[in-house]
Amino acid sequence: MIPIVEQMGQMRDKSGFTLIELVLIVALLGIVAAVGVPSILRLLDTSKVNATKAELSELKKAIVGDALVSAGGVYASHGYENDTGHPPSRLQDLVAKPDSVPTFDMITGIGWNGPYIDSAGVSYLYDAWGSEYVYSSAYRTITSTGSGTDVSINF
Repeated sequence: MIPIVEQMGQMRDKSGFTLIELVLIVALLGIVAAVGVPSILRLLDTSKVNATKAELSELKKAIVGDALVSAGGVYASHGYENDTGHPPSRLQDLVAKPDSVPTFDMITGIGWNGPYIDSAGVSYLYDAWGSEYVYSSAYRTITSTGSGTDVSINF
């Protein structure tokens, strides 16, 4: 019969990792993280740019309409500008009728016929970085400055 002390010593010899093995694993994980994290950050930044471009495109369609949308062979997405005769003075006018614009008249086809964009959570006012869009009706541009590099669309 083997004494208990020797049995416990044998168990220690057969289980666990050595210090060298643990250091190698930590070093390997560090290398993987050093290579992987910058790639993931670039992917996140690219996805934010793409999301912002898509939202800018939707804002443009809300302002000038979308020629691809028709119902029964009739152009159906007029946009704010085609309904009122001028671009909105601010982006919020795409959701709520400004006092200076008449309500849509079915006979003349003129007036505010919105909302022109989904206003859930006012997210249409902000880019993917949480920065507010810079809107200019005079220059006919909407610009995102959140990425550090301007992402802009003309309408």
